[in-house]
Amino acid sequence: MPSGLTADTVGPVDVAVFAFDGNRFNGDVAPALADLQRAGTIRILDATLVLKDAAGEISVLEIADSAIADSFEHLTGQEFDLLSDEDVTMVAEGLDRDSSALVIAWEHTWAARVSGAIRDSGGSVMFMERVPRENVIRAIKALDQG
Repeated sequence: MPSGLTADTVGPVDVAVFAFDGNRFNGDVAPALADLQRAGTIRILDATLVLKDAAGEISVLEIADSAIADSFEHLTGQEFDLLSDEDVTMVAEGLDRDSSALVIAWEHTWAARVSGAIRDSGGSVMFMERVPRENVIRAIKALDQG
């Protein structure tokens, strides 16, 4: 288990799927994720790259064991399996031909302290939703116009 990760101290965990048209995925994403991890904002818990070629053939690469491992070396430590084979299959089936997806499970380490305080106070998450980027852009434009 990754150092410092316990059920009592873990922050919220999200799984994100980032799709790349035309299989244009490259290692440029890794430094951005590494910066967030180094800053203590997130901790990468599990990551997989799913590729679908033009013929529809699917390849699944674990980040730590793949050809892109050099790019992700600062992100891959001791991983544990949050992403099941079924999860990866579902992502693969949803991909268009000649595209890829990076599937990442990460802990929001920045929120671990407040999450613990909420649990210790008998609280729990009642509702949480990510605001779509388009809605945020619309709100920013409205501020600029008003």
